[in-house]
Amino acid sequence: MVISLDALSGNPKTSYLVSRFRDLEKDEAEIVSMITDDAQMSDLAKEELSAIKAEKEALMKHIEDIVKEESQAEEYPNEIILEVRAGAGGEEAALFAEKLADMYKRYALKKGWQWSLVNESHSALGGYKEAVFEVSGQGVYKALRFETGVHRIQRIPATEKSGRVHTSTASVAILPIRKKSKIEINPVDLEIEFSRSGGAGGQNVNKVETAVRIVHKPTNIDVRSTAERSQHKNRDKAMSILAAKLEAFYEEEESKKLSKHRKDQIGTADRSEKIRTYNILQDRLTDHRVKESWHNIEQIFAGDLDAVVDSLREHVEKDSSSS
Repeated sequence: MVISLDALSGNPKTSYLVSRFRDLEKDEAEIVSMITDDAQMSDLAKEELSAIKAEKEALMKHIEDIVKEESQAEEYPNEIILEVRAGAGGEEAALFAEKLADMYKRYALKKGWQWSLVNESHSALGGYKEAVFEVSGQGVYKALRFETGVHRIQRIPATEKSGRVHTSTASVAILPIRKKSKIEINPVDLEIEFSRSGGAGGQNVNKVETAVRIVHKPTNIDVRSTAERSQHKNRDKAMSILAAKLEAFYEEEESKKLSKHRKDQIGTADRSEKIRTYNILQDRLTDHRVKESWHNIEQIFAGDLDAVVDSLREHVEKDSSSS
């Protein structure tokens, strides 16, 4: 690992280590100079140089560990935006979207992650036309990063009198929130609107325009934040989501260009890709990317997702090691 100490001198986690490393380099240079001037001090100087070398190596190892840890945290951040959206199937699709959101919420709570609502839009029967959540906790993106795509359910709706099986879909998007976003957003490209939040909240909701909607005009990406009680907090949340969406958008565009050269299609983050079918009558969940199925589907909907998540991760790791 090649490390630039100058670049790390401004990092609060490594600055004191870099400072100590620089001091050791100065001491080392002085001792080498003394040896040149006085050969009789050679043995003593060698001992000191050996001690300095050992401390420098220990410091560099510590610095490398911190850099590696920060790099992993940047690649797999512990905060994501989870978005579910009803697809084909009308009200059934909206109910399925809500069921998926509930499944992820239950899984998150089992993992000890924090789950909070950002924005939601309900259908006539109470399902989700669209819902956006913020999830944070150790390993959240690493676990859920392969959930992006189109999910399909096959079941007989409670309102279906003839017993006919309906197929409906919902899309899921997992957007990592990185501390160092690669995206620079030009304020000129934004259209920002404020409105009154819907739902419970009393007079504050009815009288104060706290809800925020931001449209990124070049891409037409639309984000909303309504759950916070202040306009300022909703705006900050919406900007954070916009940065995550833009990053995902450009990564997806690049991925499509390279997809024909890639062996591993699990992590393409293509939201139009059908990734999974939940067959209620056959009590079976099938992930089409890894061609693997699991039973006890109601237990999975109750948040028991570990087997599915672990299988996807193992397939990716296997593909990565063999490529």
